[in-house]
Amino acid sequence: MKPPSNQPIVVLFGGPSAEHDVSILSGTAIAEALVGAGRSVDQRLIDLDNRWWRLPRDHRRDGRPGSAYDDPASLGARGPETPGRAIDELAAADPAPVVFVALHGPFGEDGRIQALLETAGVAYTGPGVAASAVGMDKALFKRLCRGLGLPIVDWREVSADRWRREPAAILAELEAFAGGTGDPRLMIKPSRLGSSVGMTLAHTADERGPALELALRYDTLALAEAYVAGARDLEVSVMGNDATSLELFGPGEVIAGHEFYDFEAKYTPGLSETSTRAEVPEATRRTILKIARDAYRAIGAEGFSRVDFLLQGDAMYLSEINTIPGFTPISLFPTMPAAGGYDFAAVCLRIVDLALERHANRVATRLAPTDLPR
Repeated sequence: MKPPSNQPIVVLFGGPSAEHDVSILSGTAIAEALVGAGRSVDQRLIDLDNRWWRLPRDHRRDGRPGSAYDDPASLGARGPETPGRAIDELAAADPAPVVFVALHGPFGEDGRIQALLETAGVAYTGPGVAASAVGMDKALFKRLCRGLGLPIVDWREVSADRWRREPAAILAELEAFAGGTGDPRLMIKPSRLGSSVGMTLAHTADERGPALELALRYDTLALAEAYVAGARDLEVSVMGNDATSLELFGPGEVIAGHEFYDFEAKYTPGLSETSTRAEVPEATRRTILKIARDAYRAIGAEGFSRVDFLLQGDAMYLSEINTIPGFTPISLFPTMPAAGGYDFAAVCLRIVDLALERHANRVATRLAPTDLPR
């Protein structure tokens, strides 16, 4: 379904997560690209208290840091509103808008905002409720992929409750786990967060406890993954609703400016290098694209996602899926589709098209008494 040229678009960014500032980078870039493409765009900033603000229609980030958005009123924003009131306004708007969800992390990427918009009958971009929830939860995603036989890095899970009760037992288990891998290093991270926030490469046993403390500041579940030494970071962009006609681009490659692709390496311009087409054998490329397609289909993703891999020599591992990947100046997701003729704005417009296509095909959720099995 091709949207009408006057179809209003509302870009949501910010949000009550540790990825708030990254979301501002993504959301403002998306809004500027859509405006440049001639679309009618409203920008809604969600602050750390989950209050919603309406930014001026001519708002541009213009290089402002994330901290500039700590006081939305100083930017001319109107508000705040509660999520319920803001979504009710979106549902009642005429013409009806499509919401471009540019929220990263909890609330925006884990199915919660998707559920609110779904309930209100508002069209929105990206995967739906269930796919978002599974994709955001690295532990659930890994369990699903292991069950499907997809290649993943081995891991252990540590809950905040058990860490408080049995830290010595957990550290002993991680020592045994690391010993079995032949490498004392473990990658420790929150299960339900992205952008490498709260993530630590623990080199020795002494570093594991503090790494768990950091990860559990952000989540109630932490993962300790076996370290894949010398691995290359590869990424694949996926767009589409119909599993039989997905568009896949890449893999691209990230060459981290640090020991691993941490938050600073991801978002400091010039620190890391990226390539939209990794130098890998054609057979490897085809296998990576197949696994990316399998992972996308496995969680029931729609719209778009980014699928990440680790490549160590000939060994290939599916790392994770990002259902709302970054749209920052150094993000690979919106640049890899250039191989298919998409520039940044065209990627954003395609994602809007896919959202409206899915919304038009949804099953009606409002029933009449005659619809009941009486």
